[in-house]
Amino acid sequence: MRLYEMTACEMAEKLASKEIGAVELCEDIFARIDETEEAVASFITLDREGAMAAAHAADARRMAGETLHPLAGVPVGIKDNICTDGLRTTCASRMLENFVPPYDATAVSRLKKAGAVIPGKLNMDEFAMGSSCETSYFKKSRNPHDLSRVPGGSSGGSATAVASGQLPLSLGSDTGGSVRLPASYCGIVGLKPTYGAVSRYGLVAFASSLDQIGQFGRTVDDVALLFDAVCGPDRLDATSRSFDKPGRDIEGSVKGMTIGVPAEYFAAGIQPEVEAALRQAIAGLEAEGASVRPISLPSTEYGIAAYYVISSAEASSNLARFDGVRYGYRAKEYANLVDMYERSRSEGFGAEVKRRIMLGTFVLSSGYYDAYYGRAKLMQQRMTAEFKEAFESCDLIVTPTSPTTAFKLGEKIDDPVTMYLNDVCTVCVNIAGLPALSIPCGRDQNGMPVGMQLIGPKFSEKRLFEAAKCHERRMGGALPIPAICGKEGK
Repeated sequence: MRLYEMTACEMAEKLASKEIGAVELCEDIFARIDETEEAVASFITLDREGAMAAAHAADARRMAGETLHPLAGVPVGIKDNICTDGLRTTCASRMLENFVPPYDATAVSRLKKAGAVIPGKLNMDEFAMGSSCETSYFKKSRNPHDLSRVPGGSSGGSATAVASGQLPLSLGSDTGGSVRLPASYCGIVGLKPTYGAVSRYGLVAFASSLDQIGQFGRTVDDVALLFDAVCGPDRLDATSRSFDKPGRDIEGSVKGMTIGVPAEYFAAGIQPEVEAALRQAIAGLEAEGASVRPISLPSTEYGIAAYYVISSAEASSNLARFDGVRYGYRAKEYANLVDMYERSRSEGFGAEVKRRIMLGTFVLSSGYYDAYYGRAKLMQQRMTAEFKEAFESCDLIVTPTSPTTAFKLGEKIDDPVTMYLNDVCTVCVNIAGLPALSIPCGRDQNGMPVGMQLIGPKFSEKRLFEAAKCHERRMGGALPIPAICGKEGK
């Protein structure tokens, strides 16, 4: 067995016992990247020199007898909208093509403190705006299970790197499903933590009230390990919170739990194989000692509309800083200052980013603020109240992560509204600031993974891990790393 085939926890155990070394593991990881990168296109920037230096440092500290964090020497990839000191951070945009941050995001600094090895920065939808990883300025990532299909977005590169065996762990960001959707499409585990559980300092903002740094791994234990390393309060982020960390000791029991199943998430439009897989997984949790009850979240049908109004409004404000003056792309030819602004932004941003900036500017404009943004914020309050009421009678909520499995590359890119509907099962979680986790629960007739979403009350990540690990054990563990053959999967 190649080293890359191990889970992150297995790697951590073998590193701690000195059965393998961090340098040996890093070399194997880069060999796997070299074998598969042309096919899956996970990375925007590789940092072989920095990764090998970190691996040598981990080995030296371990040989000196130091007690190290379990992640010491374990490779972790970083989505390219999370700042890394001295390592290019592009947000997959021409606007930041050559931007090199002078500081680390808090999540990255915590990983470095733990001794993790960072092989590079991962592809994504431009400025995290997209559901398929097709809006990147640099490349289109491909689903390792079928290279003709999308990996999901916006954290597509973070998901493909883990699913293809290039990395055991990665960080993504989730504004409306951007960790859970690619986790579902690629057949891995993806966590969107409670808003405030992980510091957003150093995360390039899309929609500040919704964004949260999330974690990818092949198993529940892997994701719990990564979450434990990066979560917790941070004086550099006023929205971060102190809470009881779930730790890494996950038993995998659902005995005594009540699981709510909302009818609204199983409505018309769900792929029959997705519903069948979900129903079977729910029955499995019931067999393990959980009780299942139907619930209703009636405002779910307004989730997409509310999400795109709120997120686009915040995006129009957050992206106003990219004007060609202080940093980022600047047009080469312009007549005056205003013309420089217009040309720099028109040339630097892609079509999807410009679409959302325009939508956000419109809903915030005089005469339309109350009709659109104001009403969306009221809907946010209603959705939050509905989830709170639901959790008075159940411990967790189970839904599909996506109503369908991964679709073909190019199939929806020219139809924004249809593309936005991919987020129908995930956006309400961000609107309410709740934690949610996606875990594989089956495959469709084409062999594409189906994802199950577990939603909990705020700061109930431990509960999510318990239920997910129970399900994972029933499924026989992580999905195997797929064979990858050729650029187009032939």
